[in-house]
Amino acid sequence: MNKILKLIPVLAVAAVFTASCSSSDDGGGAGVAPTVPNTAPTAVSNLVYPSSDLLCIDSNITFEWAAATDVDNDVLEYTIRVATDRDQTNIIAQQTTTNTSITIQLGAGTAYYWNVTASDGEDNAAASSTLAFYTEGNGVSNYAPFTAALNAPAVDALVDAGTTTLDWTGSDVDVADTLTYDLYFGTTSSPAISQSDLTVSTFDVTTVAGTTYYWRVDTKDNNGVKSIGQEWSFTTN
Repeated sequence: MNKILKLIPVLAVAAVFTASCSSSDDGGGAGVAPTVPNTAPTAVSNLVYPSSDLLCIDSNITFEWAAATDVDNDVLEYTIRVATDRDQTNIIAQQTTTNTSITIQLGAGTAYYWNVTASDGEDNAAASSTLAFYTEGNGVSNYAPFTAALNAPAVDALVDAGTTTLDWTGSDVDVADTLTYDLYFGTTSSPAISQSDLTVSTFDVTTVAGTTYYWRVDTKDNNGVKSIGQEWSFTTN
């Protein structure tokens, strides 16, 4: 009986030691701060200058945009991209700055398309909208229209089969010009022309399920000047 009683205090001390060790190990160790995930900044919501479809008389352009916001109060950087196509596959100027303006020298008599992306050094925001502008050319009396801007269906969208409305926007710095459109549509890349000289910027097409369609819109002014559009695609359910 005496031997049994003597073991009880020893077991109690061991239990306290075990509990003490267990509590100090929980939560990854004392003094370690939890990791706070980074939040990306908001997208640039307003491109101030050059504004949409502007004819710039000077090719030395000072681009201006509204500041993005960041809930983490990080220092933000902005990357501006200027291209000669609306989809920005042919970028001719790309610069990064912590300011909300930057000056870039461009060529004369050219249509350009620009946008801005904000970054906090870890994550990028979505790109801003893309605006078009022209730089004035010497002796130019008529400018080519801008390439058509896509409204719907979105690039690579998945849509219901049946009647699909193709929707785009055309524009021209020569505001007195009348615009018409040639629509190319089909099930292969570089589709054949489907409609010529459309005076509206929407067109309904008939689609079948499980098919990828390709389309583009060429924009023409009443002086016979044409801008070749970008090719877009969508797939039906």
